[in-house]
Amino acid sequence: MFKKLQFKLTLVCTGITGIILIAMTCICLYFSQSNQVKNSEAAFSNNLSSMLTHLESQSTISLQWIAKMEKNHQFLLSIYDNGQALFYQELRRSPKERKVFAQAAAKAKDSYGLDLNAPGNSVLLSRHREFKLKTPEGTEYYASGILLPKKSGHLSIIVLQSLDAQKKQLSAQRWQFAGADAAAILLLGIFFWFFMGKLLRPLEENRQQQASFIASASHELRSPLAVILSCLTASQNVSPEESRHFTEIIRTEGKRMSHLIDEMLQLANADSHSWNLHLAPAAIDTLVLTVYEKYELLAREKGLALTVSLPDEEVPPILCDEERVSQILSILMDNAISYTPSGGKIRLSLCRTGSKIHLSVADNGPGIPNEEKKRIFQRFYRRDQARTCKEHFGLGLSIAKEIVRLHKGKLFITDTPGGGATFTVIL
Repeated sequence: MFKKLQFKLTLVCTGITGIILIAMTCICLYFSQSNQVKNSEAAFSNNLSSMLTHLESQSTISLQWIAKMEKNHQFLLSIYDNGQALFYQELRRSPKERKVFAQAAAKAKDSYGLDLNAPGNSVLLSRHREFKLKTPEGTEYYASGILLPKKSGHLSIIVLQSLDAQKKQLSAQRWQFAGADAAAILLLGIFFWFFMGKLLRPLEENRQQQASFIASASHELRSPLAVILSCLTASQNVSPEESRHFTEIIRTEGKRMSHLIDEMLQLANADSHSWNLHLAPAAIDTLVLTVYEKYELLAREKGLALTVSLPDEEVPPILCDEERVSQILSILMDNAISYTPSGGKIRLSLCRTGSKIHLSVADNGPGIPNEEKKRIFQRFYRRDQARTCKEHFGLGLSIAKEIVRLHKGKLFITDTPGGGATFTVIL
């Protein structure tokens, strides 16, 4: 399901960004190529003006000059002296080029009233018109028709500059932009594939955890429920004394179920962000002593040495939910007492570092392997996977973690020097 969703999100994000990229590229390409066309037209006009200036100042035209102009400016020149074509150009022009010159002369006459082929043209001032010419075959040119007065008559000139090179340059630029866009869209697709995978991974893990949570909760609820039902069945045909025994078992299992449901509701409230804290200044050293006194007798009964360590100087009150902080310490103490073997030691400590308060519960029990330290805060996770211990459901540390998170603090585990585990809360 998540792979399909990842594919769809990748496709949508790549498509949207691709469309935006292509649109921006087209806009940039339009302005870029418009400027190139304008620059090309300006260059043609400048070169034409330079040529006219030279022709107006010279009384003769050399063949070397004509060849130089055609080579340097990519011009095609057709020059008529008093209506007579220069013999030089007649030898060099192909029939196709003569046809194009004729079309240019016709357009200059029809569109601009500039008749270059009329015999006996009499002009006092030079006249010229620049225009674009497109042949029936589709070839395009910059063109200019010129009438230039001379002492002995006039010169009629047609100037052509093919746009094939410009078209190839613009086309190459379009292909370059298209290739860059295609590569960018491909890279965006790869990026979005991995990005969406990373984005959806927590959701997938959360879904797996949710499924695991439901399975574990069902298992934990099924066990006491099965015991209750079997005890009810067994108590129907037994003596009053045995019936009281079954009733006590039912009561015990009912309390277990109630305790489990309370813990699950606490986590549900934390997940829905409806678990509110009642913050008020609290004497944290007094709270630690209260927790110590609550567990002192239980530890002694199990053969454990429970000690408490407080700082010598007075600890100022801290802003917290006193009941919830007490619940954190109770969870840590319950775990320590449950998993520390008889004859072991447990130490409840409080210390202050700057503006931070450190609360820790250290034991010298079996400890927790490094590979399991990150997993112990998962819901329903217990080291005794067979769930032989009925006192713990594997939710206590999850609840403690949520309470610490709501206090914007930290809860972590380290190894106790000499063996065992130390849980530390920083507020």
